[in-house]
Amino acid sequence: MLTLKEIRYCLDVLEDMYPDADCELVHENPFQLLVAVILSAQATDNLVNKVTPSLFEKYHRPEDIAAVHVEELEQDIKSIGLYRSKAKNLKKMAETLLERFDGEVPQTKEELETLAGVGRKTANVVASVAFGEPTIAVDTHVERVSKRLGICRWKDSVLQVEQTLMKKVPREEWSVTHHRLIFFGRYHCKAKNPGCESCPMLPLCREGQKRMKRK
Repeated sequence: MLTLKEIRYCLDVLEDMYPDADCELVHENPFQLLVAVILSAQATDNLVNKVTPSLFEKYHRPEDIAAVHVEELEQDIKSIGLYRSKAKNLKKMAETLLERFDGEVPQTKEELETLAGVGRKTANVVASVAFGEPTIAVDTHVERVSKRLGICRWKDSVLQVEQTLMKKVPREEWSVTHHRLIFFGRYHCKAKNPGCESCPMLPLCREGQKRMKRK
């Protein structure tokens, strides 16, 4: 496991590599972000961004999604995986926004998690990106990188990874660290072919050192 000093070094390296890391889901308001994050489950941001322009042109508000038949909504998002369940969740989410929140996206993680299709990770992303609440949302990239670097243990659950990162990363850096870990995992420390040979964190990364020895 890395020491706090070593973690600080990693955070500084990530800042140098991705100083402008931010949410890559294209959106103009909290409602669009919520829809996009729900669609992004087990799908790439790039794929979601191809679908949402026409989707947001058709559906401006929760009222628009709540009023449409779920079968029509399915066709609108058919190119995205799990589109049937996502269409049902979007419709139910929109109905709940109207019934319980006056059509507005709630700002607290607790309230966000009451919406269909919204788990802890999605709530964290929306709370952070839309409302500026410090959070660390653990997706597949954040989990993989945290474990490879040795910030977290391999056996840790997603919740344990989140809790460990919150303990070891300064609170004011939670949100930006979340984005930088995603960028690092998406573009450098990839699942199948991580760029260990050119990684500035290789001297600290036991997983990377093992991989280099096998080459």
